[in-house]
Amino acid sequence: MPHRPAAGPRGAARRTLRTGPDIAMKILSGTALAASFEDDLKREAAALTGQGIRPGLAVIQVGEEPATQVYVRSKVKTAERVGMHSVDHKLPATVTQADLEAVVDRLNRAPHINGVLCQMPLPPHLDGGRITRLIDPLKDVDCFHPYNVGLLALGEPRFLPCTPAGILELLTRSGIAVRGKHTVVLGRSNIVGRPLSILLSQKGWDATVTVCHSRSEGLVELARQADILVAALGKPEFVRAEMVKPGAVVIDVGVNRVADPTARRGYRLCGDVHFAGVAPRTSAITPVPGGVGPMTIAMLLRNTLVGVRLQHGLAEG
Repeated sequence: MPHRPAAGPRGAARRTLRTGPDIAMKILSGTALAASFEDDLKREAAALTGQGIRPGLAVIQVGEEPATQVYVRSKVKTAERVGMHSVDHKLPATVTQADLEAVVDRLNRAPHINGVLCQMPLPPHLDGGRITRLIDPLKDVDCFHPYNVGLLALGEPRFLPCTPAGILELLTRSGIAVRGKHTVVLGRSNIVGRPLSILLSQKGWDATVTVCHSRSEGLVELARQADILVAALGKPEFVRAEMVKPGAVVIDVGVNRVADPTARRGYRLCGDVHFAGVAPRTSAITPVPGGVGPMTIAMLLRNTLVGVRLQHGLAEG
């Protein structure tokens, strides 16, 4: 059976603001929800450690791109906080394909490592697709390997892709039903848009799904039809108020750096949604940062625990 996020509003983290006579806007905090979710992860990790199996996650990062380093550090720190063993393999941007593949092979064979991921994108001289296919499907905690993607498409996933799973948990635990709702997904990447659309359309979720992309005609009109609008385009503040139906739920997946001379670091983070303009029209919306991102990391760690059980033939906890 497909692995589903928890049902019901348990652990929901949201703040309600009155924005008009008919709309009470809820800020969906992934940070608060992920913190409560960590309690479950800690218990599962402790139970496995008590059986002599300490869950292990290995992250490979190539180069020194600042945003990537911050994200990887967050993954490693969260893993350690819930009681997992974590390994951060930092490789120079000049690493060869052969040397990178050797690291993946070593981690595939390491019994103390239950999850392996290689942070993308890689430098142009490296074949990221080949690296994805080399990761052991039983340790593919990103759910990028073609075998695991195939199981997902069949409705029989053993892992769920992290960001889509985080979005579904955020909706479910906030008491937002998707069944029968028209969900419009802006973006068709293999990381977010495509797998999310597959999950939402499957039995158990039962949403009506429209996937839009850069070549979609009438994009504004299509977005305005959404009961739930998911923005995963990678374009700063692309979604404006005129694209959102009053009372819609808006999930902003984007994390973008934009220049801001008034900011201490000379830039600010924003999503794919123009929050100030869109939020007053919504019934619920995720902030950036602090929305989907923390839930993505929580789902990565849940997948690592799934990997432990798969690799050791244990029943689901």
